[in-house]
Amino acid sequence: MVSTKKGQEMYDIARRLIPGGTQLLSKRPEMFLPDGWPSYYAAASGITVTDLDGNTYRDFAIGGVGATVLGYADQCVDNAVKAAIEQGSMSTLNAPEEVVLAERLTDLHPWADMARFSRAGGEAMAVAVRIARTHARRATVAVCGYHGWHDWYLSANLAKDDALDGHLLPGLDPAGVPRGLEGLTRPFQYNDIDTLNSIVSGCGDDLAAIVMEPASDSDPDAEFVKGVREIANQTGAVLIFDEITSGFRLTTGGLHLTLGVDPDIAVFAKALGNGYPISAIIGRREIMQAAQNTFISSTSWTERIGPAAALAVLNKFEKEMISDHLIEIGQRVKQVWLEAADHTGLKVAVSGLDPLAHLEFLGDSAPAQRTLFTQEMLGRGFLAGPAFYAMAAHMPDDVADYADACREVFGLIASAASTGSIEGRLRGPVAHSGFKRLT
Repeated sequence: MVSTKKGQEMYDIARRLIPGGTQLLSKRPEMFLPDGWPSYYAAASGITVTDLDGNTYRDFAIGGVGATVLGYADQCVDNAVKAAIEQGSMSTLNAPEEVVLAERLTDLHPWADMARFSRAGGEAMAVAVRIARTHARRATVAVCGYHGWHDWYLSANLAKDDALDGHLLPGLDPAGVPRGLEGLTRPFQYNDIDTLNSIVSGCGDDLAAIVMEPASDSDPDAEFVKGVREIANQTGAVLIFDEITSGFRLTTGGLHLTLGVDPDIAVFAKALGNGYPISAIIGRREIMQAAQNTFISSTSWTERIGPAAALAVLNKFEKEMISDHLIEIGQRVKQVWLEAADHTGLKVAVSGLDPLAHLEFLGDSAPAQRTLFTQEMLGRGFLAGPAFYAMAAHMPDDVADYADACREVFGLIASAASTGSIEGRLRGPVAHSGFKRLT
């Protein structure tokens, strides 16, 4: 049994000082292993994480919530950041790296002419929507997927409490979002063009933007994304691809490059900086210039570290074919889950894009099975849960060791399930699912 006492003690303090205990829902210990998750790290390098109690784990979970696509403390990126710090990370003048980064991103995406930068994904999406509304001189936005915490997005739940339930975070309460925004953001379903057509019919000439993730848990139907592009053309709406999670996983640049459909704006974050804050909004000149007609500005968007990190990430992706490695590792992990389930008779479902794989335990005791999986894998030296985000630092030998542990733990879960003793094997409560208020 692994002791995570120091991490738990710090989390107890955090819950008294920080609303919700953490800055990010996805990092709350209750989402993984209540009363047992390490919670905090002392050091991280490659795929190895050391907790406050001195335990080391190989991370086969969400890899910095998808941000550290190369691995923790990547030397190439860290060296670029250290150089930026030594040269001065902030000045009255502008950092030239942002111009170079704009050139690199528009070169990777020939349809795009201009770029703006921020430092987080949610704020970048807010920037993109503001630009689109300014350009179109309209207000209504159609959305498909998860796009952050800002008012423009959560306002979809003002009209109907479960409007966003199909968009990754069920149960989101739009408390604090002004009631006057009701009806301005309307969700449609992935791979269902009819739900988008319904929005178009219902909002008349007021559709400013169509915002979507170009791929969800799986590749789109052959004509879906093309159909969305056609509707944008017909209505004059700005097509925005949210590539915050999908970008740089299947190719160097946006996933949409593999689909043959160009948006009007694309938004990147997470993998772009390998853990350093940087986000990018790239787009067509005639649309991006609308940023000049509204107020979009922040002091922190002018610091040097984010662009320097992003340039180092781009260099490594292009030189080392990182996306090919991410795909291969993700495919191997999916196969590990399927083979372990087949070997033990455990019922599971495996889904997701290869570098963003998802594992679902099936049956009435599924939440408890998922919690037991995390608990037992932790004891075997792995951070693990219902999702695996591949990093370049994951090596085949790591996957082989993970496979051995999975077979053993799947067998334990199958045995406990057959006797109805899943929760009896847990050393704490069952992990939370989706969005829940945590106190």
